[in-house]
Amino acid sequence: MYAIFKNGGKQYKVKIGQTLRLEKINSNIGNIIKFKNILFLKKKKKIFLGNPILKNAVIKAKIFSHGREKKINIIKFNRRKHYKKKQGHRQYYTSIKIQNIQIKKDI
Repeated sequence: MYAIFKNGGKQYKVKIGQTLRLEKINSNIGNIIKFKNILFLKKKKKIFLGNPILKNAVIKAKIFSHGREKKINIIKFNRRKHYKKKQGHRQYYTSIKIQNIQIKKDI
């Protein structure tokens, strides 16, 4: 069983027990969150396709950490023009573990 859901402008394919990093979610560690923007769900040999989302499906996940990604450097440079700009960025993330994928009514 797996599902594809949308969060933070990105789509993620998940299975039960999988861990992944999402854009920062303002919630405490240990809280259970629900995702309702599910686009696709496969359960055994049945396929459920949303139009655009499935209204009767829910993904439950537990937050287990917050953090920041590794620093990336952005360099803008024009040769022979005395122009050089260096900038860094560290994106915040939330690590979650998928606990349950359920669909309330089999169609």
